[in-house]
Amino acid sequence: MFGTSIHWTTFFYLLVDTVIVLFTVYFSGKKPSSNFKRFLILGLLFVVYNATGGFLPTDNFPGPFILQYIITYGAAITLCVYIVYYLYREYDIVVLKFNSSIRNLAIFATASYTTLFLVPYLLTGSLDSARILFTIPISVAAIVFLFIFYRRISNPSNPNAFILRRNRLSIISVGSIALLPICTVIGDYQWLTFTVMNLAFYAITTIEVDRYLYFIENNNRMYEVFALKKKQKVEAIERKIFYEDLTRREIEVALSILSDLSYRNIAKDLFIAESTVSKHASNIFKKTSVKNRLEFLKRFRKKKK
Repeated sequence: MFGTSIHWTTFFYLLVDTVIVLFTVYFSGKKPSSNFKRFLILGLLFVVYNATGGFLPTDNFPGPFILQYIITYGAAITLCVYIVYYLYREYDIVVLKFNSSIRNLAIFATASYTTLFLVPYLLTGSLDSARILFTIPISVAAIVFLFIFYRRISNPSNPNAFILRRNRLSIISVGSIALLPICTVIGDYQWLTFTVMNLAFYAITTIEVDRYLYFIENNNRMYEVFALKKKQKVEAIERKIFYEDLTRREIEVALSILSDLSYRNIAKDLFIAESTVSKHASNIFKKTSVKNRLEFLKRFRKKKK
């Protein structure tokens, strides 16, 4: 298309992702208290990935040919690492220790790309050989991570349908990352590679839409807790403030606390450590001006009376 190497499917994904990013910018502007920063960065990375991978390589690009592959592979590696980072930070889905996992993942991908792709390509001049040499170990590592990730968050007996949907969609996202190097080995088929990768973005987008609908479903219940005075409640509704200054993850924990779930059961439902639940609960109590869980529940129940 347009005299470049971009396939129409890649261009279509580029347009869809751009629309999602623009909608996120507009929506976050109308609800300034909501946290859309990570999702916005994720969307922008997908736009960059589609643009660089779709339009490059091209004969009109200034500089050495290998520079185009440094840009395209760099965008892909950055995106894959950020997807894992997003799942860790936004949903508290921790497969391994956070710092070592994200840092080591970035180091491993960058080092592998340098030693197994750039160096062999510069020595042999063979793009196909360098690509295979790079993607085989990356493919093995990605599949192993996908298996560990699946074992970490899969729990069919969990009664919380909202969390189950999220974890299944998260598996799709990580699965897309695991399939990316395999698609690269298969060949330069944009329609296949970019469909697989953009599926990760649409899965995460579905998670965010589902989470927003879940919050809306519990909207009245949350207002009962945070609108401690009638005046505050009226002002909150008039200004359309969404759950005060709680993060979206803290809202999920707050709803679980209001359902009389123990921290252990909340941790099990959300697939996170009990200490993480306790940390979120402390933030919730601080933001709602209570000292502890008991006072939080007493205040809520008192209002219901």
